[in-house]
Amino acid sequence: MTYRFAKFLLDSGTRQLFADGVEVHLSPKAFELLLLLIQHRSRALTKAELQDWLWPSTFVGETNLATLVAEIRRTLEDSPNDSRYVRTVHRFGYRFVATIDDAMPPERGAGSDVRMFLSFGDRRFALSDGRFVIGRAPEAAIQIDSGGVSRQHAQITVAGREARVEDLGSKNGTFVGGQPVTGARLLADGDELRIGPVSLTFTVVVAEPTETMP
Repeated sequence: MTYRFAKFLLDSGTRQLFADGVEVHLSPKAFELLLLLIQHRSRALTKAELQDWLWPSTFVGETNLATLVAEIRRTLEDSPNDSRYVRTVHRFGYRFVATIDDAMPPERGAGSDVRMFLSFGDRRFALSDGRFVIGRAPEAAIQIDSGGVSRQHAQITVAGREARVEDLGSKNGTFVGGQPVTGARLLADGDELRIGPVSLTFTVVVAEPTETMP
């Protein structure tokens, strides 16, 4: 996914940030934090949430998070007193407040054929336009027979070149890249999707059109 805001463009696939077309640099953790804030920009994220995502199973002090926020603000030429991008929510956390001009998958060649798959173990499911329920129920489009998977655990909705996953109120949760899914989460090639205790891989195969020889 690429996200444009003001003079900046963030590419989550290549993990690059550009300002007026020139690459600017963030440390890996600061980039991850900025991406999290952008992806969840509809709400403020608590400090505890961010610490769990950035340092899972590791105790860190709040100063670590504040240091990353300060790094992001320096790179974006932002100010904590008059925030245009990352706003501090007093005694709570942080929120990305700039308007995203567009959020879109990387461009593909004209006429290219995009195919999406979900796989785990030796099983592979092709995904076309429509809704695919993942769960333990016999009628689920992608059936996973595991005690930690709910009958209707999650769903993937495919529309054109985009696929989004949503949790369906499952007991053990749905995760992408180790992060809990809240709302509809856009999937990218290579994403690890965890349905309860079961890990699946989302892949995108792009077949460019074959050139006709004279």
